[in-house]
Amino acid sequence: MLSRWMSGSSRNLDREYNCTVRLLDDSEYTCTIQRDAKGQYLFDLLCHHLNLLEKDYFGIRFVDPDKQRHWLEFTKSVVKQMRAQPPFTMCFRVKFYPTDPAALKEEITRYLVFLQIKRDLYHGRLLCKTSDAALLAAYILQAEIGDYDPGKHPEGYSSKFQFFPKHSEKLERKIAEIHKSELSGQTPATSELNFLRKAQTLETYGVDPHPCKDVSGNAAFLAFTPFGFVVLQGNKRVHFIKWNEVTKMKFEGKTFYLYEKKIVLTYFAPTPEACKHLWKCGIENQAFYKLEKSSQVRTVSSSNLFFKGSRFRYSGRVAKEVMESSAKIKREPPEIHRAGLVPSRSCPSITHGPRLSSVPRTRRRAVHISIMEGLESLRDSAHSTPVRSASHGDAFAAPGRSGRAESSERVAVIADENYSPADSVLPTPVAEHSLELMLLSRQANGAPCSIEEEKESEAGTPAAAEAEAAGGELRALCPGAGGLGAAQAEQAMVCLQSPRRGKPAH
Repeated sequence: MLSRWMSGSSRNLDREYNCTVRLLDDSEYTCTIQRDAKGQYLFDLLCHHLNLLEKDYFGIRFVDPDKQRHWLEFTKSVVKQMRAQPPFTMCFRVKFYPTDPAALKEEITRYLVFLQIKRDLYHGRLLCKTSDAALLAAYILQAEIGDYDPGKHPEGYSSKFQFFPKHSEKLERKIAEIHKSELSGQTPATSELNFLRKAQTLETYGVDPHPCKDVSGNAAFLAFTPFGFVVLQGNKRVHFIKWNEVTKMKFEGKTFYLYEKKIVLTYFAPTPEACKHLWKCGIENQAFYKLEKSSQVRTVSSSNLFFKGSRFRYSGRVAKEVMESSAKIKREPPEIHRAGLVPSRSCPSITHGPRLSSVPRTRRRAVHISIMEGLESLRDSAHSTPVRSASHGDAFAAPGRSGRAESSERVAVIADENYSPADSVLPTPVAEHSLELMLLSRQANGAPCSIEEEKESEAGTPAAAEAEAAGGELRALCPGAGGLGAAQAEQAMVCLQSPRRGKPAH
């Protein structure tokens, strides 16, 4: 019996698991790992595949069966962290945004950070004034299609691409104007560098928002940036606390506490799991940006009593060590195969060469995924910047319906409209019981439930009866939503259905 148990245990350890990691250019890296392989092993495989040396800024993100996001811990077994059944699906993303992305040593690193911030812009996480938005989009256009050419780029060409959750014709004209008159001659690398320099100056640079509620029940987004802890409400930054002023972070159930020298901020997450994820992100970000060296990292408890609650320890290098290590890199710059453009049914007049994956030899596919779960569809083609469908006519710069300005010096207006990354993606999955709050909040802001998703080629248009059913379900959740039309009800149905899917977030 003992021999049978030992042989069975040996077979179990030798079992291989398939992993698919979605990269920043939407290509996929597929590999197999052993049962006892740690997160560091998978991460090193990815970085070798990408030819990436400045890797400490990046991480691997996944979503568990309860639709809660996590960062893969490198010191623990991958299989034990993944509660879902294999094959495992994860995402390679920027975890710690560089304090000065333009100062990164290697162009390949800058390019990957550029791809991440471009995603942030598209998903509404990087919010800014309309003038800044136009400049950022023009840099993307210059990097991807090069100099303006009237023979290739007809009137209205900038309207074919989806840079933001919402667009206006005025914004599209401004983007084209900047692209035509100010950026001619810039190489892709130069445009990407200028994009990073501009993005780094924005209040929401590096924000990975966690939806919460304050003690009054008002919706808020909490985030950790290279410079400190921020709270965003409406179109304002209502709190900003530098990392050296944060004395402690803890959580109990759904309640998150952040201690400053003079105040204690209290917020409520949708679920205990979301609150723990928020706390762990805070611990890691403070250690990465504040400490001088990794030997100063200590194990942290979520409770006042060390033996009670959760304990967690950041396991990587800190920002200062990463920058010192980067300065010592001496190699020939690796070749970068940027994602080019391909002809598209939505943009037939723009014709370019075949798209080159920025990561060679990876299996590619167009993915149709719920926006709420955080992975963009690739629209009609494997286009680096999503091509807009005809329905994207919402105004990008609608005035925010924020309350009166607060007198506190911590309050700063950050954009022309309310900060609402839920316009495209909720960064932390929302529990079923909090859908009503989400939908009511979005209706009050005049925002649609989501960007209209690209329909799968084999799927037909939903029948009017389905849209009406969705409207009825929405009205049951939100009594104030009775005036929604069929198209809005269909979008609401997307919001209602997507929490039941199990695909990973962005």
